[in-house]
Amino acid sequence: MRILALDSSGLVATVAILEDDQTIAEYTVNYKKTHSQTLLPMLDEIVKMTGYDLQTIDAIAVAGGPGSFTGLRIGSATAKGLGLALNKPLIHVPTVDGMAYNLFGNEGLICPIMDARRNQVYTGIYRFQKTFDIVEEQMAISVQELIDKLNQYGEKVTFLGDGVPAYQSQLEEGLQVEYCFAPAHVNRQSAAAVGALGMKYFVEGKMETAMEHQPDYLRLSQAERERAEKNGKIS
Repeated sequence: MRILALDSSGLVATVAILEDDQTIAEYTVNYKKTHSQTLLPMLDEIVKMTGYDLQTIDAIAVAGGPGSFTGLRIGSATAKGLGLALNKPLIHVPTVDGMAYNLFGNEGLICPIMDARRNQVYTGIYRFQKTFDIVEEQMAISVQELIDKLNQYGEKVTFLGDGVPAYQSQLEEGLQVEYCFAPAHVNRQSAAAVGALGMKYFVEGKMETAMEHQPDYLRLSQAERERAEKNGKIS
């Protein structure tokens, strides 16, 4: 089985090709460029380096949100375009699920956090026992709500994601459980993790057509929120 994986949901842009139990190639950039500048050139470079014909892939796994509204739209449009052009199915992998899969085999709880601004994070709670278990599905909540949840579980927690630098001091002050922060090589989005989890979903039949795919934003965009506030629809 061969999977092409894409993730542009956050600050990182990352592309990978996986075949069975191997990551054949992964290209990741986390440096001062927009995803519209990086994603397709990265994909083109991986194809050139590996010599793979994209017609031979079985499916396209894409980080489907939550995350940056612009980044998700770019990733979604790229995956949909490729799916339509190649006539391949898409595998929608929730962004924070893919991030948690970076820490396969980790003891205790895994908590990816993405900075959603306004003292909120996109997050989920995960555990590895014999399988990858979703303890609480992806959500958008305040940092304090997350701290309260984790204190109630009473287990060690490993954090990762771009929300760590923004909220580390608040986490350290509020947590009453043991915790740690994932190191640099596994603390951001990885297309290889998206692809590996996507491969699992593919076997389980969790696929969609390119036309069916829609990102999960979880929150209104800033423009939508400001318009709703102006119209008095939200406080």
